[in-house]
Amino acid sequence: MITLKFGGTSVANAQNIKLVIDIVNQKAKTNKLAVVVSALSGVTDMLINASKKAASKDESYKNSIEEIKQKHFDAIGDLVESANQNQLLIRINSQINQLQTLLDGCFLLGELSPRTADAIAGFGELLSSQIIATALQQTIPNSNFKDSREIIKTNSNFGKAAVDFELTNKLIGDYFGTNKSQVVVLPGFIANDENGNTTTLGRGGSDYTAAIIANATHSESLEIWTDVNGMFTANPKIVKQAQPIESISYQEAMELSHFGAKVLYPPTIQPVLKSGIPIWIKNTFEANAYGTLISNQNEVGVNPIKGISHIDNIALITLEGSGMIGVAGSSKRLFEVLSQNAINVIFITQASSEHSICVGILNNDAEKAKAAIDAAFEIEIVQGKIDPCSVEKDLCIVALVGESMKNHQGLSGKMFSTLGKNNVNIRAIAQGASERNISVVINEKDVKKALNTLHERFFEDNTKQLNLFVMGVGNVGEKFIDQIHQQKKFLKENLKINVRVIALSNSRKMVFNEDGIDLKDWPNTLSSGENANVTEFISRTKELNLRNSIFVDITANYDVASIYEQFLKQSIAVVTCNKIACSSQYDNYKNLKNLSRKYNAPFLFETNVGAGLPIIDTLKNLIASGDKVNRINAVLSGSLNFIFNNFSETYNFHDVVKEAGVQGFTEPDPKIDLSGVDVARKILILIRESGNIIEMEDIVNNSFLPDECMNTTNNVDFFASLIKHSSHFEKLLADAKANDCRLKFVASFDNGKASVGLQQIPKESPFYNLEGKDNIVEFYTDRYVDQPLIIKGAGAGAAVTASGIFADVIRIGNV
Repeated sequence: MITLKFGGTSVANAQNIKLVIDIVNQKAKTNKLAVVVSALSGVTDMLINASKKAASKDESYKNSIEEIKQKHFDAIGDLVESANQNQLLIRINSQINQLQTLLDGCFLLGELSPRTADAIAGFGELLSSQIIATALQQTIPNSNFKDSREIIKTNSNFGKAAVDFELTNKLIGDYFGTNKSQVVVLPGFIANDENGNTTTLGRGGSDYTAAIIANATHSESLEIWTDVNGMFTANPKIVKQAQPIESISYQEAMELSHFGAKVLYPPTIQPVLKSGIPIWIKNTFEANAYGTLISNQNEVGVNPIKGISHIDNIALITLEGSGMIGVAGSSKRLFEVLSQNAINVIFITQASSEHSICVGILNNDAEKAKAAIDAAFEIEIVQGKIDPCSVEKDLCIVALVGESMKNHQGLSGKMFSTLGKNNVNIRAIAQGASERNISVVINEKDVKKALNTLHERFFEDNTKQLNLFVMGVGNVGEKFIDQIHQQKKFLKENLKINVRVIALSNSRKMVFNEDGIDLKDWPNTLSSGENANVTEFISRTKELNLRNSIFVDITANYDVASIYEQFLKQSIAVVTCNKIACSSQYDNYKNLKNLSRKYNAPFLFETNVGAGLPIIDTLKNLIASGDKVNRINAVLSGSLNFIFNNFSETYNFHDVVKEAGVQGFTEPDPKIDLSGVDVARKILILIRESGNIIEMEDIVNNSFLPDECMNTTNNVDFFASLIKHSSHFEKLLADAKANDCRLKFVASFDNGKASVGLQQIPKESPFYNLEGKDNIVEFYTDRYVDQPLIIKGAGAGAAVTASGIFADVIRIGNV
């Protein structure tokens, strides 16, 4: 014999019930079956709401009765042939009348007793089971209906009655021992007390009904049919990458169901545990899917973690004070008062100093618990020995569960470090001696990030998901997005990094998609987005609270550079090619670096100097290894190098600068490059990264631009001034040629002093043959004394800058 249970979604409507009937027909070919069913979807809630309305003198409860009646009559019309409907309709109508009588009584009395509440709540299962039994008789004549109340007996604790197993097992055994039917359909959730009153087994009690029957009949297995393919490694509605668990032990299943795994009602396992009856969790809508097998066989696999689960709406109650240290009975008094007030304790932890005890309870019980505890310890509180109990609400318990966890070292450390890296603050920790679960209490707003981060760490083959929030999609930004799109598959397969672009913004529009923006057609997606707003962009990024979030700044905007602090404080990494922040006041630069360390949020700006060249990374490695930088000589502007390499007697200065802008080598405002400000920022950043304190005004800028060019306020006037002063630039070129030199804009740092300016470079200098848009940097250090460490290569251009930004993103993924 096999016991099957079909939940609310499986019997939600006639269409779903037909699938149930198909499954039962197939199973009945080879086995006798006990089939336990829940109420039609939503009916139990409708019954409870109707009873509350009636007790509060709200006549709209009558509408609920009609709605419930129609819902069941519709099901009969769709499932039962006309010839078989008459008797069933009479029975169902009679029971609906009984329901109405009970509700009318509640309305007249203006009250709802626990006994009446149970009687009303149980009608859903009673009605659905009779309809399904009649429908089954059309294909399996040797099937019948049995009222569970006749064979499951409980005490009179209405709402969550305790089963009298000795009597119940005898009644079930006697009934099924003499019953010849191939299939017996029973209502879940309901039972009777010794006085014949209807009792209920608690919400989700239909699972429990099925387990009770499976145990009493010594069923070969218990099958729980629901709307998912078994138990999952995490809640698939929150963690999209959650996977079905093929096999799990009874103990692991109990732990997961206790911590919120909704496919199984926690007490379900108890009746079948001692009997060793295996439980299958199956999907009504994918009947051939494997599902999850729950048994006493603990499958020892590579991964000691079987699942991650959570409980929402938790409050943390803390009782502490020196008066608890060494005083016997403090814990007993605390738990006694909670028990007396019917407050369920979900989580317990106590400091080894005995100075404090912390318990987790439901949010709704928090105020009642505080009042009761403070009253119980009133004398100690007045004497100052114990503090009034503190309450923290809106928390969540997250638990790692696995039978084999006790045999693996370091799991707690991995859990805590993974959460810490994503700015998830742990409020309390508990781990039982069995080491079957590790539980932490966190803020409820962090639950999605915590579950996804932990699932990624323990179940996704160490694949790390990076969530990018990109601001700036001009030349460089466009190349960056194209590179991500092109390399996405490679990164996932070879580096185990899954890069998703969650948000895009330019100066006009912005767009967010929590599941990742489709990069195939991102320009059209962005153009149809909402109006851009930096404040809103920051707010939305924080609200999404995604793991491994990275803000990518591909602008040259002062306002954008000023918001990094807000991201770093939320443990959101920052990657930027915008030099403004790192070349701002030293205190701001240092603050950003400190925030990065404090909140474990990478702050990377490799492309601030040399585009995609590994200049800053190399410098960091020198300093980290104990070397000291004494002197720097560099050509740091790819745009200026391009301009002076192409400027000639036949190619005037104005036209070369224009071409540099067209090719994306200059900033949108080319004066930033030509004035030397951009180069000054770059050498400033290198000096600071070398460990020196320096401000922008400490750098001597020997500008080659005439004052009139410097004083222009827009690009049109600036380019006009270049034409006007063309003779000035021609003279600079002629003087260099006369000395057999080439013009290069050089940045220098020596003996604590820094300068930038146009220099005539002789042939023997390594700078002389620097072609195109290339950059070159010479580091003279304690180790590189006579021959400098030289880094040379393309230092400008949209593609190489984008690749440098991309490299910083990958660095974060590899951390």
